[in-house]
Amino acid sequence: MIKWILILLAIAAIAAILGFGRLSGVALSGAKILIAIALIFFLLLLFGVVAIA
Repeated sequence: MIKWILILLAIAAIAAILGFGRLSGVALSGAKILIAIALIFFLLLLFGVVAIA
């Protein structure tokens, strides 16, 4: 999942440099959503609610 976050952040940065504001916004929104999902999953693992078997 972190790989996808980094890819989307790179796409957002390149699109912003090239002047594609809408594409940059979409990529950044996708990255923010994945960051939130990863953070929630990490916290669930930290508190022991979810176990990886």
